[in-house]
Amino acid sequence: MKLWGGRFEKTTDALVEDFHSSISFDRRLYKQDIQGSIAHARMLGKIGVLESEEAEIIIKALGEILDDIRAGRIEFEIGAEDIHMNVEKILTERIGVVGKKLHTARSRNDQVALDLRLFLREEIDQSQDLLAALIRTLLKVAEEHLETWMPGYTHLQKAQPLTLSHYLLAYVQMFIRDLGRLKDTRKRLNLSPLGSGALAGTTFPLDREMVAEELGFDGITLNSLDGVSDRDFALEFLGAAAIAMMHLSRLCEELVLWSSGEFQFVIMDDGYSTGSSIMPQKKNPDVAELVRGKTGRVYGDLMALLTVMKGLPLAYNKDMQEDKERVFDAVDTLQKSLLVGEGMLRTMQVRKDIMAQGAKGGFTNATDLADYLAKKGVPFREAHEIIGRIVLHCTKHGLGLEDLTLAEYRDFSSAFAEDLFAEIKLEQCVRARKVPGGPAPEMVAKAITQSKVELEKLLG
Repeated sequence: MKLWGGRFEKTTDALVEDFHSSISFDRRLYKQDIQGSIAHARMLGKIGVLESEEAEIIIKALGEILDDIRAGRIEFEIGAEDIHMNVEKILTERIGVVGKKLHTARSRNDQVALDLRLFLREEIDQSQDLLAALIRTLLKVAEEHLETWMPGYTHLQKAQPLTLSHYLLAYVQMFIRDLGRLKDTRKRLNLSPLGSGALAGTTFPLDREMVAEELGFDGITLNSLDGVSDRDFALEFLGAAAIAMMHLSRLCEELVLWSSGEFQFVIMDDGYSTGSSIMPQKKNPDVAELVRGKTGRVYGDLMALLTVMKGLPLAYNKDMQEDKERVFDAVDTLQKSLLVGEGMLRTMQVRKDIMAQGAKGGFTNATDLADYLAKKGVPFREAHEIIGRIVLHCTKHGLGLEDLTLAEYRDFSSAFAEDLFAEIKLEQCVRARKVPGGPAPEMVAKAITQSKVELEKLLG
């Protein structure tokens, strides 16, 4: 017999029951559902809707049910539809009619809104911890490579020399912003919707603030319609997760390129690589590729829930049952990707010699040569033109900028002097870029310190 079945004359069709049921996935909310029910029962006891003895019986039984679920001693029923009805059914079977009083002044609509907020709050905390671990690993690797020279790119063409440390700090900044987005999401979701009822609250004199405080919320939602129909907090999390996955994907793309035979900048650890079933020589960066591929899943989760919500009138609609699978998938994908991403970075080997060699090719010091002329009083646009012609000359003759003589340079401009050769040395090109945020090792060292402070401030 359905706990809501009084109005119906026939049972639900078996096909519909299976289609309608959410227990196959929302069983994951059992802890949050029981936490919310315990707080609700305690509040009902306080306001006199339940006798104090009844409230204690319910609270004790719910605690035992929680222990039994954790121990794997309970099997959920599809016929009970969802985690809420399953818990209530088990409770009633154990303590009888008193269990039927728990749902007083509550709807599954505000119940599931509460459960999902509790779940996401916990998972955001876990995701922040994993992000922080990844950031700390990036900072550690960056500290070890303040003077590991490498080429920087635009359009995937060699552009200017910099350091691996500076390169990795770009990703540190991305992930710190991701931390901030998760922190902001957590702040906005941390309001209790319980007491909103189905959509219009309840006639019982609930102490919503008591429940909110017991469950660790900062306050309560202020509109019952919004309380049950809002999923902005889930969308915000999915958006933050999608952006974080995009950043992970970009970093993984770097590692895929850098570990290739064409680059050879890094060697991926055997524990984070796989082989080929046919080609015995292969060592594939499959972990990085899989993180890159899984990014699309989280994008899909975000788009799916946005699409579900876009045309829904107030208040609750069954469409919203689709929110949980999307949230669960994004949580799992993000956290697993962060976990393997940190290990992959921590264990990779950096080939400093190959990186430095790569930084020397491709005329990466051409901009510095143009700046040299500008400092000699040549208008930058003219200097740009002169250096462009020099690069063309070198390209035609298979030379680098370091290979020309001073006399050859002076054929292009009389502003060149012997000191130009010191200006276009690889290390000097990097060390001279001392602007805040630039790649000079001393500036990168300061940026690492500032990033550590920023990280701890976000986590505080």
